[in-house]
Amino acid sequence: MTSSRMPALFLGHGSPMNVLEDNQYTRAWQHLGETLPRPKAIVVISAHWFTRGTGVTAMEHPQTIHDFGGFPQALYDMRYPAPGSPALAQRVAERLAPVPVIQDKEAWGFDHGSWGVLIKMYPQADIPMVQLSIDSTRPALWHLEMGRKLAALRDEGIMVVASGNVVHNLRTARWHGESTPYPWATSFNDFVHANLAWKGPDEAHPLAHYLDHEGGSLSNPTADHFLPLLYVLGTWDGQEPISVPVDGIEMGSLSMLSVQIG
Repeated sequence: MTSSRMPALFLGHGSPMNVLEDNQYTRAWQHLGETLPRPKAIVVISAHWFTRGTGVTAMEHPQTIHDFGGFPQALYDMRYPAPGSPALAQRVAERLAPVPVIQDKEAWGFDHGSWGVLIKMYPQADIPMVQLSIDSTRPALWHLEMGRKLAALRDEGIMVVASGNVVHNLRTARWHGESTPYPWATSFNDFVHANLAWKGPDEAHPLAHYLDHEGGSLSNPTADHFLPLLYVLGTWDGQEPISVPVDGIEMGSLSMLSVQIG
């Protein structure tokens, strides 16, 4: 790994309430922001911009999106006014060619999957940032290949940060009291952990076939929160260290596993 290569991160973002709380996960994110090399810019991929086709925010001043309901007013009052970067949006589109990438200048911004973690890493909101959407119509392997295309950005001082949860089943979540992880959630979380450094061919990558695991469909009834991990794994050069800054399963079925590459 070259010393100038930016790390890539997958952060298990969990509840929007993490924005207001101080816990082991938010402290881990804060520590990353304090100890990692400062990026020139950030490309963020969030589970919460799940689209048909691929888009990237290309406005100068992206809005802070509060895409949740039923939380304290203090959460809706939060803003993350990081500058956008039309130039970086264009660079992302060039890297992903021939995949068509829509340059979004008004519809989206930074949703809570992105600003909810970055507000802990970089609270000054002074690093230029664009958000890339996840094409819901594509298979898992395609998203891993998108990560491969983004890898070169890390050599340009740009950090890739993806946000989701590798176990995300809110229908089975234990909202009150008992929060012991379900056995299937622990099993699937361990499966992900064990296959982060897969060195075989992409088409056989176990995490690109995550639904083949016996706990795969229960852990991810929908793909939106799992797929961001594949973008980060796609940027791995096969040699860099892969580490886990923080891990844990909350409410029985919400994995907070975070992954650092480089």
